[in-house]
Amino acid sequence: MIKSLKDCTVSGPFRTPPSPFAAVGFSLNYQSGRLGLKVVEADDYADQGTFSFVFRAPQARLVNCVITGWSDCDQPGAITESMMQAACGLMSVHGRSTGAIQPFGLQYVSTVTTALALQGGMAVALGNLRGLAVSDSHISMAAAALLSTSQYIADATSTSSSENLSSADADHSPAPPFISADGIVFELETLNPDPWLRFWTQLDISRTLAGKGWTAFLLRYAKAIAPIPGELTRAVSKLGYADISRLCADAGMAICRVRTLDERMDDEHFKSNWLKGPWVFDCAVPQPELPLTSASGLLPLSGLTVIESCRRIQGPLAGHLLALLGARVIRIEPPGGDPLRGMPPVSEGCSVRFDALNRLKVIREIDIKSPCGQEEITEMARHADVFLHNWAPGKALELDLDYADLSRVNPALIYAHASGWFTDGGEISLRSPSLPGTDFMVQAYSGVAQKISRTCGTQGGTLFTALDVLGGVIAAQGITAALLNRQLNCAGAKVTSSLLGAAILLCSDDFQNRHDFFDCVPPAQSVLNRVFETGKGKIAIECLDDDTLLRLMQTLDLSAGDKSELWQRLGRSFLGKTAAEWLVVLQQAAVPAAIVIEDLNDLHGDPRLKPYLEIGSYTRVTSPWRFQ
Repeated sequence: MIKSLKDCTVSGPFRTPPSPFAAVGFSLNYQSGRLGLKVVEADDYADQGTFSFVFRAPQARLVNCVITGWSDCDQPGAITESMMQAACGLMSVHGRSTGAIQPFGLQYVSTVTTALALQGGMAVALGNLRGLAVSDSHISMAAAALLSTSQYIADATSTSSSENLSSADADHSPAPPFISADGIVFELETLNPDPWLRFWTQLDISRTLAGKGWTAFLLRYAKAIAPIPGELTRAVSKLGYADISRLCADAGMAICRVRTLDERMDDEHFKSNWLKGPWVFDCAVPQPELPLTSASGLLPLSGLTVIESCRRIQGPLAGHLLALLGARVIRIEPPGGDPLRGMPPVSEGCSVRFDALNRLKVIREIDIKSPCGQEEITEMARHADVFLHNWAPGKALELDLDYADLSRVNPALIYAHASGWFTDGGEISLRSPSLPGTDFMVQAYSGVAQKISRTCGTQGGTLFTALDVLGGVIAAQGITAALLNRQLNCAGAKVTSSLLGAAILLCSDDFQNRHDFFDCVPPAQSVLNRVFETGKGKIAIECLDDDTLLRLMQTLDLSAGDKSELWQRLGRSFLGKTAAEWLVVLQQAAVPAAIVIEDLNDLHGDPRLKPYLEIGSYTRVTSPWRFQ
């Protein structure tokens, strides 16, 4: 936490939030406390259609932060986690790999929404202190959900050679994760083809077939599918986990068993990680004469400069969010440009997936491995406000571009590392240094994959890059907190965030239920949370309590009967009408329901989402924030 932010206050209905926002209230309490903010319970809150909290910073205006379900609180539609996952395409992306569209067992949209809302409040306070006359920040759960799927939406809606995949036409492979002969579920990972080929050739798989598997393996990050040839999965299924681990070590490939949440909570360093939250802050000594920049535009971070040297999703998304808040983001790419610019589908000379996260940035091509390039970056950092990278641990020190190097030339710098694992000397020592900190490996290690499999009945987690996206969000959130602290206390800082920290946020309700660390009750489990086939289309239903379930049963003219047969009886009943017809009926009965978006192109048909979608050569997801 940032101890010097203790004079900043967040006040809201954390213990008694409106029922649709129970997970938001719980997560906001936790995130605020881990940032070092003072949390105050509001007693007089009654509006069930919104969640509002107030952010207070010394010498700044009070910031009113409003969270709604949709862009306008008066728009129709139930507000629950699953309704947002269904209506905004998350369920569709999650279901591609298995063909089973269903909730994926995490308070995902609620957690992302909370992080963005808190970041918006801190950004507005920072803008006030820098001369910007803004006092209100608004965000919706729908905006957060769309932001989470922005790369997939870009892919699906590209006007040139779109490669959209719905759950219906995806190749539903049984892997990854993989399963051994002794029943151990595990993830494999490598970022290079050579270890992959060495591993499979040890199992007498031909290089041609292994190469097909490599192409399918890479699709996990781009398409949320992995149509790996069955010969590969059958080959590993004949070996015990210990033998597979030895073959991985010989080939130079990483392996991680899918662990349970209980195993995660029994880790030596878990409690300290949980108490710290997803960030580690190292604040410099305050310097009263530190020169700070005034706002130069209408957005909270206008006038600030960010240098970003990142690849893939987590770091680029963090930079993208800072650009959406008004910062000038200078993206460092290798000579010739980032290779991911050529990833299909390509529109106007650039991958639409790449453009979705980088379109607002200024590009500088620099060879960071050369002394000349390192000197150029150091000189850029002299005049910047933020330096952001997601390099492997130790790389910054090797390049002479770590926090100590850059803070010497710019004591006011906020130095941010978006990592895979915690790198503060704790948990990183528990794993092999060769274990890459990628989304799916962290899902397996952290308990997230097991939590998803427990809900969905699958072997492991989701091929939707859930941790990369949330990791990018919390990286940007931590940077904004450090910038606010700098403005209040004239001190630069290093802030480290991680995918493992994002995993902690997604499992915070489980951890709280076991350890009771905080005076805030986690949201209760829904009594029914399922997707049903109808006469045409799919409909998602979420009953948060028994009263809502009773209204559903009465609406369908079903008796209570044996609950073990409930799903079958409900399933048969929903086949009698289309999803659109059922939606009208269920809205009248006050039962939360949403038509499931199966094709991301259909997002355009929902008027509630139009404020966040910009149509062009592909559909761009616009800023999730609205400021006044």
